[in-house]
Amino acid sequence: MAEVLLDRLGKGRFKAYSAGSHPNGIVSPFALATLRSLHLPTEGLRSKSWEEFARPDAPQLDFTLTVCDNVAGEACPVWPGQPISAHWGMPDPAAFEGPDERKARVFRDTALALGKRIELMLALPLDRLDSLATRREISGIGKR
Repeated sequence: MAEVLLDRLGKGRFKAYSAGSHPNGIVSPFALATLRSLHLPTEGLRSKSWEEFARPDAPQLDFTLTVCDNVAGEACPVWPGQPISAHWGMPDPAAFEGPDERKARVFRDTALALGKRIELMLALPLDRLDSLATRREISGIGKR
């Protein structure tokens, strides 16, 4: 969901990619339904491993943001180009167990929280911040 949200809210400033440490091969139907309910595109989305973005031929990454709490302690790959990294931890909505209507609400709440954090990131004067200040500001967004 973060991939689609950053692409849409960033209006061309960024090209976002979403990947996980242990992808299951399918995009959650709840994530797709949430994106559609927010009038966001879902075509072309696929389940990806973050290893795909650690290869020498991968797109250059300026930022890497981990969002699921269950990956905060995992060792991440070495990203080519040493992008600015931050953790914006939040519970993984796919891990929620309960009735479908409640699960749909958890996915929507997660998407809205991600959207707010992305808007905060987009409001940063990135062109006027040095690398250390950018890292500090983007990391701080994950603590809000």
